[in-house]
Amino acid sequence: MQNKVFKALAHPDRRKVLDLLRSGPKLAGDLAAEFDSSWPTMSRHISILKDADLLSAERQGNQILYRINTSVVEDTASTLLTFIGVAHNDDKDDKKEAAE
Repeated sequence: MQNKVFKALAHPDRRKVLDLLRSGPKLAGDLAAEFDSSWPTMSRHISILKDADLLSAERQGNQILYRINTSVVEDTASTLLTFIGVAHNDDKDDKKEAAE
């Protein structure tokens, strides 16, 4: 699954979609309005993000509401931190040292 996530994050427009969704869920049309790309191009970007499980979609009548899947983003961030030698348990160690 992480290969799909990294592939999805490789394109700047897909990262921008995730950034826009940080403030909360948005309708597909509202997301598309933020880009100069055609709707088919945006639809493809959204499809790749959904396939990587970075987005969830909820149909509201004839519109679709997208929201970021924070658990997948957090897992990916944890993996990236591991690559650079930062374990997600470092916070626990820091708190333990501070208490001593």
